[in-house]
Amino acid sequence: MLALDLATSVASAPASEVISQTVEAIFEIVVASRDVLVEKDTFKELATYLERIVPILRELNKKTVLHSESLNNVLEILNREIRSAKKMTIECSKRNKMYLLMNCRTIVNHLQNTMSEISHALGLLPLTSLDLSSGIVEEIGKVRDNMLGAEFRAAIAEEEILDKIETGIQERNVDRSYANSLVVLIAKAVGISTERSAWKKELEEFRSEIENARLRKDQAEAIQMEQIIALLERADAASSPEEKERKYFTKRRSLGSQPLEPLQSFHCPITGDVMVDPVETSSGQTFERTAIEKWLADGNSLCPLTRTSLDTSILRPNKTLRQSIEEWKDRNTMIMIASMKSKLKSEDEEEVLHCLEELLDLCKQRDLHQEWVLLEDYIPILLQLLGVRKPEIRNQVLVNLFILVKDNDDAKERTARADNGIELIVRSLGRRVEERKLAVALLLELSKYNLIRDKIGKVQGSILLLVTMSNSDDNQAARDARELLENLSFSDQNVIQMAKANYFKHLLQRLSTGPEDVKVAMASNLADMELTDHNKESLLEGGVLGPLLDMVSHGDVPIKMGAVRALRNLSSLPKNGLQMIRAGAERPLLDLLFYHSSSASSLSSLRAHSAATILHLARSVVFQESSQTPASFLESDEDISKLLYLINLTGPDVQHSIILTFHTLCQSPSAINIKTKLIESSAVQVLIQLLEHENPNLRANAVKLLSCLIEGGSEAISIKEHVGQKCIENIVKIIKSSSDEEEIASAMGVISNLPEITQITEWFVDAGVLPVIFNFLRNGKQNGPHKNQVIENAVGAICRFTVPSNLEWQRSAAEAGIIPLFVQLLESGTSLTKTRAALSLSRFSQSSPRLTRSLPKRRGLWCFSPPPETVCPVHGGICGIVSSFCLVEADAVRPLVRMLGEPDPEACEASLDALVTLIEGERLQNGSKVLTDADAIPPIIKLLVQPSPSLQEKALHALERMFRLLEFKQKFGASAQMPLVDLTQRGTGSMKSMAARILAHLNVLHDQSSYF
Repeated sequence: MLALDLATSVASAPASEVISQTVEAIFEIVVASRDVLVEKDTFKELATYLERIVPILRELNKKTVLHSESLNNVLEILNREIRSAKKMTIECSKRNKMYLLMNCRTIVNHLQNTMSEISHALGLLPLTSLDLSSGIVEEIGKVRDNMLGAEFRAAIAEEEILDKIETGIQERNVDRSYANSLVVLIAKAVGISTERSAWKKELEEFRSEIENARLRKDQAEAIQMEQIIALLERADAASSPEEKERKYFTKRRSLGSQPLEPLQSFHCPITGDVMVDPVETSSGQTFERTAIEKWLADGNSLCPLTRTSLDTSILRPNKTLRQSIEEWKDRNTMIMIASMKSKLKSEDEEEVLHCLEELLDLCKQRDLHQEWVLLEDYIPILLQLLGVRKPEIRNQVLVNLFILVKDNDDAKERTARADNGIELIVRSLGRRVEERKLAVALLLELSKYNLIRDKIGKVQGSILLLVTMSNSDDNQAARDARELLENLSFSDQNVIQMAKANYFKHLLQRLSTGPEDVKVAMASNLADMELTDHNKESLLEGGVLGPLLDMVSHGDVPIKMGAVRALRNLSSLPKNGLQMIRAGAERPLLDLLFYHSSSASSLSSLRAHSAATILHLARSVVFQESSQTPASFLESDEDISKLLYLINLTGPDVQHSIILTFHTLCQSPSAINIKTKLIESSAVQVLIQLLEHENPNLRANAVKLLSCLIEGGSEAISIKEHVGQKCIENIVKIIKSSSDEEEIASAMGVISNLPEITQITEWFVDAGVLPVIFNFLRNGKQNGPHKNQVIENAVGAICRFTVPSNLEWQRSAAEAGIIPLFVQLLESGTSLTKTRAALSLSRFSQSSPRLTRSLPKRRGLWCFSPPPETVCPVHGGICGIVSSFCLVEADAVRPLVRMLGEPDPEACEASLDALVTLIEGERLQNGSKVLTDADAIPPIIKLLVQPSPSLQEKALHALERMFRLLEFKQKFGASAQMPLVDLTQRGTGSMKSMAARILAHLNVLHDQSSYF
């Protein structure tokens, strides 16, 4: 035990000196308690109590009555106990850690006794004669009570270790796992490593304490320490595999090859079986414990062999016999294990399966048997059996391997060395459910060994199989798979493979907390992955955006490059794009686009990826749902100007992305604002220059954006000053030569949307655009995905050549066959096509009255006169499609009437405009009859209830003219009455007046009504 003998008398020293020595000893205890190796909390608590005594001792030192005998006795006790505590504290900071742990109960008991003695001494102070202050007296009482109430105990972990050691020694436990668990507990308790070299060093120091015990003639302690060492030497950390193997084979070779029969004394006289727990009775005979206990419980009081009376309280373990039986069993088991290898190589599958089951039973009996199986090199044989066809054999092999490698680094190392061993186990992950479960549990255990952990990730398909299993319905298998993936995440390459299998957890962790080179690798791989929309959404939800934006903002060029490429990939999903905008991605991406670098190639690539990402964000703005809060994007005039400026300084990739970004935003809710800013920033000049660019994709995108910018009219007027003859010629050239249907449609859109200024139209005429457009419509050249857009814009482009103010352009269009084609389109075109075709026909019709020829006067005999030409029922003369652009001659009336039922108000309005040209001026009577014959009046009346005020007003004007005529108001007045009355109540001011006027025509209101 710890040596604690101290000189106990200080009677010869002056009291003041004793007090000083005691105070000094207390301070030494306080300092030393910080370095103790065991019972740290106990020593800390002791030091705290002793520090509270110091002020008391100093107060005593001031008194003049220190010659008091009772006081000197107290001081002697305090000095002795505190010096003893000091010696214990110092020893506990220097002795072997394991030795101190084994004596922790003794240490705690000693400290408890010290506390008790000090508390007792404080109670002996002659307080009445010392004239101490009330504060000191009160503090003495508190300290004494606190110390009396303090109860020191060894830590729970330490008690568990001591109990486990005592149990192991008593039961002669030689299992490796028992020793391994003890080693782990001891190492944790005293703060040492379980690594083999460190543990062997600790054991050697502990052995040296045995010699110290012998020198102190403490044989009991020496024997106990030898038993502890014998128990701990079973642990893996205590000896190398080579040492174990050498000892094993030395012993096994000495045994021979045949099992021995048990000695007669090994059998229980009652059961006849070999005994497991032999006990000796008072008669001197030995029986199996359970058998003799049952004998006695059944009421027998005599020895089964000697028939002498038994003392039922005496059943002594026969340790010698038990040891002999265990040695006999070990010998036979060792021989059996050595002989079973040949059976596992048998071609008889049933024999192999039976042998595996026997082997498993042996391994379950004792850890020692597992060690022998390892030393006999069974692992390579078992691994090769994973290649057999019979699933039952493979399952049994996996169970056997698991029990062998569980908490055993030697077994794991042997598995790692086996040829294709890990590959064979991984192959089982792709087999039947039960085999998969066993395989993943085995791999999880193996992954605790670094060499194997590295190998698992390198087996082709292993990570993909594990990711798949992590989502399985089997909870345990899924947990094992996830834990195994966690273990494999030590490798960056494994993390990348997990991400490629749609398992992003560890990649996200690396992006957040990894070193810069790892962040670049993760981001670059993320950029190159073919991600599904679900993957992209999951990554954003998992928090990938923050690290990537941080890398874009603060990293060097390689970091920025990796991050922006990853953002480009992720932002292709509109939902992600919106989230990026709301997270503030716009600014760092624009800064990256405007970034300056000494490396031209790096700068070009950075800008290309940044511009492509910005394009994705722009598209996300267009696709956002109406229920969402609108996301603002590219609203800064300065940023728009900078982007336009970049178009002239960068390569086609960046130019392409910037132009497409602007074109996309022109389709967004903020389109009007974007268009205005682009035009104010001289976007038109930039785009017109690009109409001659040699890159066809870039040119096509420039045409699309130009068409978009001038669409609507007001913007077109403001940009007319930038459009010259060269621009017109380039647009026509594109229509003639381009193979891109969308580009052609956009070019025609430019023609359609440019203001109808005479000079611009003449340039188009001079460029020969009219026949080119007509050929597109007539020959059906367009048949791709942009067919409708081509036709819509082609019809819109032709509109500019149908203005009534220029008969020459109208004739050119009519001679080209435009009118019949437009009539066809009234039936087959899109809503916009129909609207534009009706607009053109309306313009043509406005010129009809002045182009209609009067009927020639007949001369000569009637019988010899040529048959009279058909008189136009509207214009009252000779009309034609080409000569007078007559709608009646073109059979356009009924298609226009059918258009009045279109859901698009603009289409209805355009068709109504065209039909109204037939009843203008003197043509009212004839035109109204033609409209009646075409059933036009009822649909016009229905327009009165349309939500479009403009359409309602035009319908009112048409009806007001027609209902001036008795024939028509009698025929249709009744059906128009209710809508008209409603308009007098709900319509605008002008509509109320017009509706009242019509009601007056119908004799519903008198002419003097206040509605006029």
